[in-house]
Amino acid sequence: MAVPAPIAPNNERELVLARIMDASPEALYRTWTDGSTYPEWFCPKPWRAEAQTLDLRPGGASRITMHGPDGEVFPNDGVFLELTPGRKIVFTDAFTEGWVPNPEGMMTAVITFEPHAGGKTLLTARVGHPTLEKKTQHAEMGFEDGWGVMLDQLEAVARRLDTAA
Repeated sequence: MAVPAPIAPNNERELVLARIMDASPEALYRTWTDGSTYPEWFCPKPWRAEAQTLDLRPGGASRITMHGPDGEVFPNDGVFLELTPGRKIVFTDAFTEGWVPNPEGMMTAVITFEPHAGGKTLLTARVGHPTLEKKTQHAEMGFEDGWGVMLDQLEAVARRLDTAA
């Protein structure tokens, strides 16, 4: 997976990760929106994820639980804000289903899938945080490494979908 020139954050509370992925935008989007694929890619192994709810519409609930190798359980509830098939996914954990504010919310993510030469995709993840403290916390949790591994795994699943199509 190639890394393009660094993409600057829009503001001081944003983390950005961009990759040129060896899969089509449509396959990457399909993988991200198909809950059955989450155990394969959503969190770095040996962790695994289970998508209980992916209501793919603005305001639709997203309920994903991450399971650690030592029995850790981390629920990850939020809502989708925007879905443009094959091009863009925006979601947040600032709210849960029914627009209930989440005081533990940490981020709003804008994931874009731009066609790139050779059937590849420039995937850009812009992750905004409500405070500098939350951004720092997310960075210290391993945002770059964790999301990097997650994107590697996402790419492998999407590439398989491209090949099967």
